[in-house]
Amino acid sequence: MDEELDPDDENVNSVLAQESSELLRILTSQPLTVIMQLCQMMPGDARWHVDSVATSTSSAAVTEHVKAVLEYFRATNATDCRTFLQSICMLCENIPMHLESRLMSVAGYEHSDASATDENLPSPPSEQQHVKRPRIDHWQQYTVAVTCLQQKRWERLSEHLVSEVHLENVWISLRMSNRSRDRPDQTPGFADRGSRTPEPDGDFGSLESRVTLETFLQGCTGKVTVVAGQAGSGKTLLMSRLGQQWARGLGPIPSSYLFIVLEFRQLNLLSRPLSLSELLFRHYLPPKGGDDEKRAIMDYLLSNPEQSCWVLDGYDEFLNKLTKQDMKHMLDPESPLPVAEIISGLLHRQLLPGCTVLVTCRLRDIMDLEDISDKVGQLLAWGCHEVKEYVDNFFRVKANRALGVQATHLLLSNRHLLVMSSLPALCYICCICLKHLLLETKEDGTRVQSGDREEERGNLSRKKAKGNEPKVEQTAGGTNGRAQHPPTVAQIPLTLTQVYITVLGAFLSPDCERNEATDKTKTTRLPERLDFLTQYRSELCELAELAWRGLEESKILFMKEDISQDVLELSVKTGLFSQVELTREDGLVTAYCFIHLTIHEFLAALRIMTSTDVSDTELKKRFSLKTRWTTKSDQKTVFTDSLHLYLCGLASTHCTQALVHLARASCGTGAQSWVQKRQAFVLKLLKKKCNSNILTGPKILELCHCVQESQDNQLAKEVAGVRPTLELRNIPLSPSDIDALAFVVNSVGDNGIGLDFGACSMELECLDVLSKCRHIHYLSFRSRKYGDKLAEKLSLILPKFTTLRKLEFCGTSLTATGAASLASALQTCPNITEINLSDNNLKDEGIRYIADIFAKLPRLTSVVLGRNNSSLQAVDYLVGKISSGLNIQHFHAEYDTRTRTHKTKSEPTISLLNQKWSTPEMQQLANSLACCPALSVLDLSGGQWDVEVLKTLTQFLPKFNICKKIILNGSCSSVKGLVVLTALLSNCPAVVELHIRYKPVVFVSLSCCGLVPADLDRVWKSLGTSCDLTVLDLSQNCLGNKGLKKLVGVLPRLYNIQEIDASNNGISMEGVFTLAEALCSHNNLTQIHIRDYLRIQDFMECHPSLELDLSHSSLKDQTIKCLLKVLPKMRSLQKLNVSHSITSTMEALTLLTCFTVNQRVTSVKLSPQSESFIYFDSVKAEQASCRLTHFHLNSDNLERLLEILQPGPTISYLDLSSNQLEDKEVERLVDSLTSLKITSCLNIEEGWIRAEEAVRLVRCCLKLNNNIQTIRVHHTTLHLSLLKSTEMTSVSPVDQLAPMISTIQMHPLLTELDFSNSLGKEGAEFLCSLLPSLPNLTSLSIGSKETCTDALEKLAEVLLQSTTVQNLTLSGHVIGDRAAEMMTRMFPRLRSLNLSHCECSATGRLQLVQALGQCVSLEHLCLDLDEDSTVCLARALRNNSSIRSLKLNKIRTAMGTSEVNDVLDLLAAMEGLTQMEEIELDGWRMPVTGVEQLTRLLPVWKELRKISLSKNLIVDQSGDKLLEALISCCHLEELHLSRNQLGDLTAARMACVLPSLAHLAVLDISENRIGCEGSVSLSKAVMCLRYLTKINLTSVGTSELCAVAASLTNCPLIQDVSFGWNNCGDEVALELAKVLPLCQKLTRIDLESNSVSVVGAEALVKALQSCPALQLIRLWRNKISTFEAQRLTDMDRRLNFSST
Repeated sequence: MDEELDPDDENVNSVLAQESSELLRILTSQPLTVIMQLCQMMPGDARWHVDSVATSTSSAAVTEHVKAVLEYFRATNATDCRTFLQSICMLCENIPMHLESRLMSVAGYEHSDASATDENLPSPPSEQQHVKRPRIDHWQQYTVAVTCLQQKRWERLSEHLVSEVHLENVWISLRMSNRSRDRPDQTPGFADRGSRTPEPDGDFGSLESRVTLETFLQGCTGKVTVVAGQAGSGKTLLMSRLGQQWARGLGPIPSSYLFIVLEFRQLNLLSRPLSLSELLFRHYLPPKGGDDEKRAIMDYLLSNPEQSCWVLDGYDEFLNKLTKQDMKHMLDPESPLPVAEIISGLLHRQLLPGCTVLVTCRLRDIMDLEDISDKVGQLLAWGCHEVKEYVDNFFRVKANRALGVQATHLLLSNRHLLVMSSLPALCYICCICLKHLLLETKEDGTRVQSGDREEERGNLSRKKAKGNEPKVEQTAGGTNGRAQHPPTVAQIPLTLTQVYITVLGAFLSPDCERNEATDKTKTTRLPERLDFLTQYRSELCELAELAWRGLEESKILFMKEDISQDVLELSVKTGLFSQVELTREDGLVTAYCFIHLTIHEFLAALRIMTSTDVSDTELKKRFSLKTRWTTKSDQKTVFTDSLHLYLCGLASTHCTQALVHLARASCGTGAQSWVQKRQAFVLKLLKKKCNSNILTGPKILELCHCVQESQDNQLAKEVAGVRPTLELRNIPLSPSDIDALAFVVNSVGDNGIGLDFGACSMELECLDVLSKCRHIHYLSFRSRKYGDKLAEKLSLILPKFTTLRKLEFCGTSLTATGAASLASALQTCPNITEINLSDNNLKDEGIRYIADIFAKLPRLTSVVLGRNNSSLQAVDYLVGKISSGLNIQHFHAEYDTRTRTHKTKSEPTISLLNQKWSTPEMQQLANSLACCPALSVLDLSGGQWDVEVLKTLTQFLPKFNICKKIILNGSCSSVKGLVVLTALLSNCPAVVELHIRYKPVVFVSLSCCGLVPADLDRVWKSLGTSCDLTVLDLSQNCLGNKGLKKLVGVLPRLYNIQEIDASNNGISMEGVFTLAEALCSHNNLTQIHIRDYLRIQDFMECHPSLELDLSHSSLKDQTIKCLLKVLPKMRSLQKLNVSHSITSTMEALTLLTCFTVNQRVTSVKLSPQSESFIYFDSVKAEQASCRLTHFHLNSDNLERLLEILQPGPTISYLDLSSNQLEDKEVERLVDSLTSLKITSCLNIEEGWIRAEEAVRLVRCCLKLNNNIQTIRVHHTTLHLSLLKSTEMTSVSPVDQLAPMISTIQMHPLLTELDFSNSLGKEGAEFLCSLLPSLPNLTSLSIGSKETCTDALEKLAEVLLQSTTVQNLTLSGHVIGDRAAEMMTRMFPRLRSLNLSHCECSATGRLQLVQALGQCVSLEHLCLDLDEDSTVCLARALRNNSSIRSLKLNKIRTAMGTSEVNDVLDLLAAMEGLTQMEEIELDGWRMPVTGVEQLTRLLPVWKELRKISLSKNLIVDQSGDKLLEALISCCHLEELHLSRNQLGDLTAARMACVLPSLAHLAVLDISENRIGCEGSVSLSKAVMCLRYLTKINLTSVGTSELCAVAASLTNCPLIQDVSFGWNNCGDEVALELAKVLPLCQKLTRIDLESNSVSVVGAEALVKALQSCPALQLIRLWRNKISTFEAQRLTDMDRRLNFSST
């Protein structure tokens, strides 16, 4: 820092000359008014600059003027120059502090001679000068004080360091954040296996480059920079080192800046709002002066914010999250603000804009900072070199070098110690642990050795320390300069948990240096070396309790009063505690924390496993697998989320004895059994995780670590049993991760397992560990990250995988070099059956390497080498190899690099895609193919060949040994070529398909071929005698009406034709009708497609029938009239589809005249630009329905409508909703009801129908027409039911009730009143006054949201007088005891009672339930009861045999012995209810005996229509018996079994039972545990449910739902399908896309929270074109980016990607 100068020590003019260039830059950036003021300081004869400056428009001119001013004052006298410099300091902004300080110093305080040169020369404002100069002085003094503070802080923190800290030796990686998605894990679902994962573009947290921390911080001034690292990576220490360098004038932060360090652990203590100055001076460093000094420092800081650097250390410890404020407004630094807002203001540039901000945090906290940070870096873990260097330094300082050599060897050869030592803080802990072990075993005469096998040891270390075998100096007991190891060997623990037990022993057990006289047992192996647990049992228990309390309260700092004095002293002395100084309101205090968070969490785990104070529920809450990716919705925590690992490790039998030692403090003599019980509980939780098949890749990896910690081979087998392939996507992998995978892989034995690595970052050392896996049958690598180096490394270990059957190395950067290495290694894998090296860059050379090993692999059946930049020579070479009698059944090659998903077929197949061959090349290839053994499929798609090439192919086809299909999609470049191909149908009898279609349909697609009418003659000729053709697609050509006539002419030859698609051919509507009329005589044809765009639908099954589809057409008035003439002639027409074709009201009314011209019309549904249909019967219709909605029916249009309807057929239902009807039109319509032949009801919905309007409308309806039976007004809908009666029998009023009293009283025959919405107190009074005037009222429904009981008491009194009421619904009421007593008196006459969601006292509820025994005529009962009423209810049901519907939900929460007996008694009481039609027993938590009791009842309920047993925890075996009992319920329509524990056994029983339930319409088995086999069974069951309308398979435990989706083709009435939360992939979506055209009534599909990608979604969009009735497809939480979701939504709004 520059020292302050005396004005007399330096010439002011020379200073101006030296700084002129810098001043020129500063002055030219100032406002023009400032420059003019400076110019005015010049003498009068030189002030021409002022006028010229004022008129200047260019920056160059202004620069010249400023130069002239500087030149003048540089040459003038010292007094004027000093005054000029003072004015610059006063008037100008953004002057660097060092320059301003120098100018003010040389200019001095006074300017007494300022007017000597020119009496008009203005002086700088003295007030400004006297303020600014002291301000700079105070700022500099404060900066010096901060310098001392930082130096002292570093001295304190570095006091016990064993090695120096240099920023240039700390490595950091720049991170690139992808903010477009919340979770970058792309691990596929269960159904994604084999598909290619697209390469991530900018994955969140990807490491871009490696630089030193010093380099990283260069250029950070004025920016927000984030340094992230794991707990213990040294972030706080590095920030202190940065401050020390700043204090010495070194490092990236300029010494002129103010360096402020704020620790979030300190900020957590600040609970009250405070200003920025209070934060700085009270909680960082108070200045020595008073308020004036503080004000001066703050003034300077606010004027020069860019000269401050704010280090915010430890954001991971911050108890709050950053606040998001309005970015447009600056914060007032003088106003008290919460500390979170101050920090947020600094980061968002709302406080001190331009200052430097440096934040340290954990990796997971980057999510909070990514939107506001300019630069993010991740501290890299130490490698072997850094670890060795630290260990050497530690033992050189703490022990001796010889011991350090042994420690280094042990550490580098043990995986867990090596992983721990990659973090500086944990490396220190490992060194203490090793020192303890080595010193102890030295006394014992034993040798410590790693627990890893010799072949696994040192792979990572040998690479970086090759040839550097450690040699140590001779020690006492050693010779020849080497340490001599005694013969006895003790192992270092094998799991991380056991390592931490050893660490505790290292800290608590005194070594020979600290306490040589300690008397202890000299045992050598874990768990025998546990004497410290006995010696310090009480202390450890207290520390464990403290750690657990900290975990519960998210607290890592403890005060002195939190810990007993003895334990505190011991913890500080042994090093388990670190001391932290905190500044509180009452002064400086000392706090304590565990030496590392992992120690804290491990001790908390000990507490859980050894204390009876921690319940199983609390343990379960803490036991969850962590993911490696974080989202913004994750709960913030300061801990490392390692607790579950330690719990799994402590559940191992190896740790039982250690836990028993500690548990004796709380369990006494029963410690052994209690510990084993707690261990069993943890293993049970872990087993549940092992059996879950919905875990993503990171959690699967974490699960492997947990299982490895438990050392339980059976659990490892279960992990592999649920997951035949472990699929990992976009996860950074370390050798320790592969080591955990190896533990699982090696448990499967001969069954084998697959490993699929997609875009996972891994070092080559990971493959060294991968060689430990002994039972891999499938190995896949997919990522451009992988190249020749990885392939070469992989080739070294492939021979060790003796069970390997399938290898994939696709979508990588593999070249011929890597292929040569893999080929060499694969020769030693005799069991290999499949090789996939597609989408690489092998070229011909690499492909030859692979082809040459075919003969050496006798079991090879499939090879995929597509998209490898190869030529025909390579393909021919491959085909030649295949022709030589090998067993290869599938071969795939592709020319270009388009992404293509392929699944291996079991049938012999050759796929040669996108090959651009000439005629000679085709001839060459065809000769080779003719030599191939028998093939099922030959796929030559994408060639775009000319006619000659195609002719060559067709000439050779008869020579090919192809038994099933030839696929030639996209292989014709002209119509002539297309004709050549279609000739195969007549020339090659074995060929039955030219497109992929399911047999036996013979399908020819000639779409998008540019066919004109003249081309059709050649097409018909090529078809020859192919009379078996059933589907003909001629869409998207240029046929016109002329071509259509030719099509009609050829139809007699096509005897079996069932479907023709001539869409988008320029055909006029007259041509359409001509074609339709001609085809009416064709018996087999069931569908005609003539539309503006292609939409294929399969034929209907109800034969003979015809569907005419005119959707998305332009139906003008004349066209409609033409259509009406043709309709009577189309005798087989069943359905006319005009969806999205009717645009105006007049068009709709014209089409509506079909009622008069065709008496077979049964239903008309018309809506503009929406779903519209007309349905026909085969004979004259007795009555019809009409829905005319969303048009504009003014008075004239309404009269036209009435003219059409009056002479028409009898109308059962007329819906005129949303037609912009006004009040007078509604009155006219109601008045005309007597002349209209409407037998049932009229529905009107308009937005203006509310409250007063509704009441007036109802009254008007009743006045105008006495043929109304029921009126319902709900929201904006008026619903009228019509009968041949003279009295209204039902009314559903609205809120404005008073005007209705007189009207309702005019209709004494009213039988039904519905107040489903809450009436309130006023409504109750209205009802009380109304009921006496309704002597025929039988049904009353009253809803309530009121909490008072007065209203119901009044109603109960009146109801006692209304003796005709038989059906009573009182849902949601609070029933007082008095009201309950009065209600019971009306029970005997009731036929239906609904008391759902009612609240009442125990006494009142008992009264109500007891009174049910008097309801001898009760048919419908709905109650929510508790345990106390169960016995009474059973007694009541025994007295009633007339009940048909019984809903008893949520009866109990516990299930003890007495409760079980109560349930059995209640079920037994239902035995007499032989007329049961509907029963709901949801939420009972029914025991097994209860289900058995229920199965005995089901055969009695012959008329059962609905049964719901959701949320009952019914196990699989009970479900099997339940389904078997349902066989007798042949009328069952709804089956609800969600949220139970059903599995494959129940699903298998469904396949047997459900086909016999012919009327089943609703099936709900969501949230159960159905597996793959169960899915197949379900599909067999669904296939037989022809009346199924809704199926709910949400979260059923399997993603294999393709078979179920395919079975829906047999359910023509299906409306609602739910497959959500199953991790289903594109296969299910593609299957649904095939099903959609066949399920025309489908309205909703739920696929949320699955693994559907853009491929599946696009298929659904395409299929939606043929499904006008479908309203919604939910796709929230799938593998579709926000951008793609928006694109797909724009294509079809029915796709929903939101959570609502």
